[in-house]
Amino acid sequence: MVFDFTGKTAIVTGGSGGIGSEIARGIVAGGGHVIVTDIDDAKGEAFVKTLGKGNSYYHLDIGTPNEARATVTQILVDHPETNTLINVAGVISAKPFEEIDDAEWSRTITINLNGTFTMCSALFPHLKKIGGGRIVNVSSVAGKIGGGLLGTAAYASSKAGVNGLTKAVAKEGGKYGIACNAVCPSFTLTQMTTALNEDKTKHDKVIAMIPLGRAAQPSEPAQMVLFFASDAASFVTGEIGDCDGGIVMDG
Repeated sequence: MVFDFTGKTAIVTGGSGGIGSEIARGIVAGGGHVIVTDIDDAKGEAFVKTLGKGNSYYHLDIGTPNEARATVTQILVDHPETNTLINVAGVISAKPFEEIDDAEWSRTITINLNGTFTMCSALFPHLKKIGGGRIVNVSSVAGKIGGGLLGTAAYASSKAGVNGLTKAVAKEGGKYGIACNAVCPSFTLTQMTTALNEDKTKHDKVIAMIPLGRAAQPSEPAQMVLFFASDAASFVTGEIGDCDGGIVMDG
């Protein structure tokens, strides 16, 4: 399915990764432009070249707030037409609760939650100034069920925070035309989940929890992100959408 992104320019953090790259391709296929950010410059620059003219790459580490904000400032100088933010970048923390030390906790919260806040905060004044825009945060079912898949306590806490942040930005941004939604994937076949694929016992256990009986392809949660980022979702904000094969089924 192709959504219409004519007139849209989107920043996609972690945009050269599994889900991020599918999102970027979907925006370009829909007639929009993408500003891919990542920390792997060689991979990011090579990926952007495959997207064609009018798309850009910037090095951006969401875990370093001052540098991230400075990069966003430069992006907006170079691309003042930017009207969409999609936060995909993040890390997994799979340690059992008793093995999570302060460093592991801090790293996970800093990147997944604080990094998402930094990007939303850095773009919010610009979106307000131009009369609105759309923000989509990639969260996780772990944030709803307390972990139990690949991510555990630190990861679940960071993503629960992303869900709360999404709703808060939606509430405060609505009067400025800023919509903010989140997508919660479950087990998705990306480079970040490679470790789970290599542990057959854990892999089979996770698959057994998914009513559809399989992992997601990166393109599947990307489709929900693209919907939320497009004008097809013009009256949707504050939604925490599940793309999880039926794990949560909350009402």
